[in-house]
Amino acid sequence: MLGNCSQCHFRFEREQGYFIGAIYFNYGATVVIAVAGYFLLHHAFGLSLAGQLVLWGAFSILFPLCTFRYGKSLWLAIDLFLDPEGPEDKSGR
Repeated sequence: MLGNCSQCHFRFEREQGYFIGAIYFNYGATVVIAVAGYFLLHHAFGLSLAGQLVLWGAFSILFPLCTFRYGKSLWLAIDLFLDPEGPEDKSGR
């Protein structure tokens, strides 16, 4: 991840622990998709429990790895929306 935007110089990297909220978004999306998918496959196709566990177990590992950047971007966008001045202006820099 770049430290700053090349166009507007928005700072992407923040203090340690800042992106915990992004992990919550990523986890929440994974759980919602996996649970909804389980019920959909169970009712529509009658897929066995063992098959479902393998499928959704693999999904629950791969999906967060593929979408962690989007979770970070969403977390930064929400932070920018709620605090447009950003951390630089509060510290006097």
